[in-house]
Amino acid sequence: MPTFDASRMLSFDLETTSPNPLEARIVTSALVRIDGRDISASEQLADPGVDIPEAAQEIHGISTERARAEGRPHEDVLRDTVREIKKGWDEGLTLVVFNAPYDLTVLRQLTGDFTVTGAVFDPLVIDRARDPWRKGKRTLGDLAEYYGVRLDNAHEATSDAMAAARIAWKQVRSVWPELSQMDTGELMEYQAVQYYERALDTKAYFEKQGRDVSDFSVSWPMLG
Repeated sequence: MPTFDASRMLSFDLETTSPNPLEARIVTSALVRIDGRDISASEQLADPGVDIPEAAQEIHGISTERARAEGRPHEDVLRDTVREIKKGWDEGLTLVVFNAPYDLTVLRQLTGDFTVTGAVFDPLVIDRARDPWRKGKRTLGDLAEYYGVRLDNAHEATSDAMAAARIAWKQVRSVWPELSQMDTGELMEYQAVQYYERALDTKAYFEKQGRDVSDFSVSWPMLG
């Protein structure tokens, strides 16, 4: 199997109608393709077909009215997004997704049959796995600041996807270069195990607090 080549990435981000990936619909979908010196970005605005809750609008700044007036049909944006991701995997690109279980689960619940057929690199999972005791939050903005990379406009899908790609590049090229020596299968397994172990600890903590964990998922890169 090939190793993770940080010069060949497809970074992906969604802005949606809900923080719950099992009910979210797409508002914007962004893909940033990095293949050597060639970098291209595309972003699509979708009409999700439902009202965008005020809480979601406050995060990404897109109103229901704008999405209806300017957005493409939701199913078209979904279809194009999945097609480009699959194409990237077929061409050997690694899909970079910050907090992959959210975005990829959104695609699965919307399509009903989305599957992972290529390599995924999750900068958030890697950061938590390699530096578990560092204090502070680990939002995309926090990690961009920590790794010293640009985040031009937080919660704007293309900016978020570009920042995730920059963080991934920094992680494998400067901070933990040994990650680039792992083949993509080993890297996928490493992330899945690290996510699983952390999720089990979180689940146990929630149980001690008396919280309902019946729907708690410990799977990566999509929720079980």
